Amino acid sequence: MVEIELDGQKVEVLEGSTVMHAAEKAGTYIPHFCYHKKLSIAANCRMCLVDVEKAPKPMPACATPVTQGMIVHTKSDKAIKAQKGVMEFLLINHPLDCPICDQGGECQLQDLAVGYGGSGSRYEEEKRVVFHKNVGPLISMEEMSRCIHCTRCVRFGQEVAGVMELGMSHRGEHAEIETFVGMSVDSELSGNMIDICPVGALTSKPFRYSARTWELSRRKSVSPHDSTGANLIVQVKNNQVMRVVPLENEDVNECWIADRDRFSYEALGSDERLKTPMIKQGGQWKAVDWQTALEYVANGLKQIKADHGAQSIGTLASPHSTLEELYLAASLMRGLGSGNIDYRLRNAEFPAQGGVRWLGTSIASLSQLQRVLVVGSNLRKDHPLFAQRIRQSVRKGCGLSAINSIAELASPDAWAMPVSNSVLAEPAGWAQALADVAAAIAADKGVSAPAAGQATDAAKAIAKSLMGGERKAILLGNAAAHHANASSLLGLASWIAAQTGASVGYLSEAANTVGAQIAGALPTGEGMDAGQMLAGKLKAVLLLNTEPEFDSAAGAAAKAALNAAQMVVTLSPFKANMDFSDVLLPISPFTETPGTFVNAEGRVQSFHAVVKPLGETRPAWKVLRVLANLLELPGFDFESSQEVLKQIEGAQSAQVPAERLDNSSTSAIELTAGQGVPAVASIYQLDSLVRRATSLQLTADARQVAAEGVAA
Repeated sequence: MVEIELDGQKVEVLEGSTVMHAAEKAGTYIPHFCYHKKLSIAANCRMCLVDVEKAPKPMPACATPVTQGMIVHTKSDKAIKAQKGVMEFLLINHPLDCPICDQGGECQLQDLAVGYGGSGSRYEEEKRVVFHKNVGPLISMEEMSRCIHCTRCVRFGQEVAGVMELGMSHRGEHAEIETFVGMSVDSELSGNMIDICPVGALTSKPFRYSARTWELSRRKSVSPHDSTGANLIVQVKNNQVMRVVPLENEDVNECWIADRDRFSYEALGSDERLKTPMIKQGGQWKAVDWQTALEYVANGLKQIKADHGAQSIGTLASPHSTLEELYLAASLMRGLGSGNIDYRLRNAEFPAQGGVRWLGTSIASLSQLQRVLVVGSNLRKDHPLFAQRIRQSVRKGCGLSAINSIAELASPDAWAMPVSNSVLAEPAGWAQALADVAAAIAADKGVSAPAAGQATDAAKAIAKSLMGGERKAILLGNAAAHHANASSLLGLASWIAAQTGASVGYLSEAANTVGAQIAGALPTGEGMDAGQMLAGKLKAVLLLNTEPEFDSAAGAAAKAALNAAQMVVTLSPFKANMDFSDVLLPISPFTETPGTFVNAEGRVQSFHAVVKPLGETRPAWKVLRVLANLLELPGFDFESSQEVLKQIEGAQSAQVPAERLDNSSTSAIELTAGQGVPAVASIYQLDSLVRRATSLQLTADARQVAAEGVAA
């Protein structure tokens, strides 16, 4: 530790720290623009100049290492004069457009200019003009004359997103931030550049000119998309979601969110929103009241149960639904006497499992790994925030290995980080690839291999990597989880993990994949799994927040299977499944209902509604409760979602009990099964919200998927 004196206060910091770090520890604010705690030091704005005794001139706090006995003054005349001088330079060319700037009210330059800016300018020359640039549907670079060249956006791209999409060209007054040769900004984390821009140079294109920051109410929430469980601040005006930004949580999403977390709110105001219950009569949809719709559903379920038995009724539930919704849906089915409920719509294999499949380690630990093997994942697109954490580990020297398909890893920048060792194979060959790695480990340790394998050079390289280091993990991606040979992949991964001291777990597809298991949204007894239900074996189907055509392995074939049912009831915020549904019940999206998600690491995160339900929309937990009451099922007397949560074992704590989290597999390892391509959603097709977010569907990732669909 090194002790320095900062404004008369003794401060102890780690050796190698800077004056800025010491000031943060002491609670002393030093004005700055280019410094950001998650980015490398650039020291190019000079706003953080401080007075260091025995130094001939003011020194930048962000780039000055501490030394034993150093004496620093941050508020001396020398420091203040230097900071005011820098501010004067910054304002020379800055346009006087605060009244129309989207950043107004949350602009660092605006805030600091109050304290360090002058009342007038000594410069009368014309201000420079930087022409606007079109970099895609998410980020606006219409006012680049405001840019102060802090390079935060450039460093973010290089260091966090892993893709240098912005850079600085030219010199002096001609310097400007731009993309390369007119390219667009396409990173799945690009929206974070808007947050870290200290002026109004980079702003949100969908939000632009729609509200002023002081008009917005700020409410906490949790992302309903991937399994990170990113913490959000949802900003609301007139009962309408206007903007979504990150809520800092170092253990989960740090201070970042993915673009789909940020921009999917556009779907909430979509023309496709379902605002009132509807029933199909004579092939025509008619709006009805809730009582009529629910009685129609209840009477239909009673009749079908009487005619065909309870096992002819089933529920297909989205893992993006809340814990409370999934629990009540499962309870409703079992109350009717049916074991037919499943959330695993994209799975090709449905093994019995004892515990809850999860990440196998904490999310925060992904930033500190020394060795990691990823199997069957388009890591960067499936889990953008997990990818950036693993990217941090790789930047510190972590050895990254991968077993993946050629399509997902062929490109050098597929994951936007260097992959040390890889086996490129079609999905049918992943189990064999893992068996080869296991064989290499077995040969090295002199133990029996769990399956027949050949220690190829690639397998030996992965084995050698995993046997080194201390903190290591084997992570199974969405494609591995949905694989027709998923059990064998898990069994082999578990054996390798046990031999190498690594953790093993699933990256998990959806916001509540882990929660769906805790809630019991799985078939019981003689209950059918999602594959069987989507094969057309049901007479009555409840679809909870899902569109099987897009959300299941059956794809387009799901329409024909569901058309064969006597009654299909869709509970959705949108006018979905209209081709084969008989009843549409408008349920609230995550912004209009309280609920709980359990992320990949088993962290239970509850949230409140941030706006009132739109039209006649109702929270799904209430709809399921009332439906159960109409069916005269016992145990559904809940007055709030919190009461439902208390009913669910283990959900009261901040973490799921360890005994519930279990990635072990008792299935026999089979290397020959598992033909076919696993069903994996692309980044902006994951759920009903992102599919209807206009700006996300205009991105390069979405356009590529659309083009491939047309070509196919």
